[in-house]
Amino acid sequence: MLDQPQKTGVKLSDQQRLSWLRLIRSDNIGPITFRELINQFGTADTAIEALPELLSRGRSRKKIVIASVENTERELDVAQRNGACFVAMGEPEYPAALKMSDAPPPMIAVQGSLDCLTRHSVSIVGSRNSSLSGAKITRKITQDLASAGYVISSGLARGIDTEAHKAALSSGTIAVFAGGLDVIYPPENVSLCREIIEQEGALISEMPFGWQPRAKDFPRRNRIVAGLSLGLVVIEAAKRSGSLISARLANEMGRLVFAVPGSPLDPRCAGTNGLLKDGAILTTGADDVLDALTPLTRSTLEQAPYSLEERDKDKTPLDAPADDGERARIISALGPTPCEIDEIIRFTGIAAPIVQLVLLELDLAGQLERHPGGLISLV
Repeated sequence: MLDQPQKTGVKLSDQQRLSWLRLIRSDNIGPITFRELINQFGTADTAIEALPELLSRGRSRKKIVIASVENTERELDVAQRNGACFVAMGEPEYPAALKMSDAPPPMIAVQGSLDCLTRHSVSIVGSRNSSLSGAKITRKITQDLASAGYVISSGLARGIDTEAHKAALSSGTIAVFAGGLDVIYPPENVSLCREIIEQEGALISEMPFGWQPRAKDFPRRNRIVAGLSLGLVVIEAAKRSGSLISARLANEMGRLVFAVPGSPLDPRCAGTNGLLKDGAILTTGADDVLDALTPLTRSTLEQAPYSLEERDKDKTPLDAPADDGERARIISALGPTPCEIDEIIRFTGIAAPIVQLVLLELDLAGQLERHPGGLISLV
């Protein structure tokens, strides 16, 4: 029987949950910025209080909106009316693998089974315009992985994603949304979403309720699909497809990437065949996946590279801000080429806490761009 991850973590209070949601819903605050704010100020409430001064120091070129208590309470009410809840990173129900991923969402909205989130998962993605053989191999691999105890995660797209969700209904599946949980895309999967919830699966999203997905939101969704699982299986993917983005993200996170080979004459298989050339694990059945993942499930997941635990701090970094000379040196050291934060610290000779705070100010002002691997550059 598959050994499932141990539940660890501490539940947020209602006030903490409100403050966390309010902070992540404020302008220019993504998962990494959220983490930096909690690390700097200890709590979401303290970070929110510090935002106006941070924005002023960062010389933001436009007005940044800080989410109001009223709007945040309204979103919590909408979630409750839709039978959903918010799970925060660090709580027992937050997926262990997702916590270990690149820029995990601080909070996810969940409809359905929370237990589904605490089991080992394999993600399956592929072509929206799948072939008959692609659909058949998807169902076969999915059912065999589900029988072995894995939850199946995917992005609810047409084709391979939908086939994977349907084949895993009775055993547990997680559908990741690019928009809000009340904006089902594609619309023809409304009934499938209902079945997922009824069959003890889960629908999850990091986006607000009512959010209509944009083109750039799908790669963000793909990072969650990749991060949820120990491994990602790609079935029928063209040369330029979202599935290849998921595969790249999974590889960057240290996940195993599996690819089902296809005919060289079928353009839907050009991407998967390319993954095989680049070192993906050749997969013709679930046994190939199980053999590779079994050692991972028997080892305890290491602690995430950072924590998001609130803590009291008697003194915030705002008491010792950078002076104009230090700020100018830090900004001049940055450029359009991504670099490591440690390089900035060594090059400028400025103390790490001051560098981190200036970078946070620039980030909030929309002047800093973050890249995979913790690299940064000026916008």
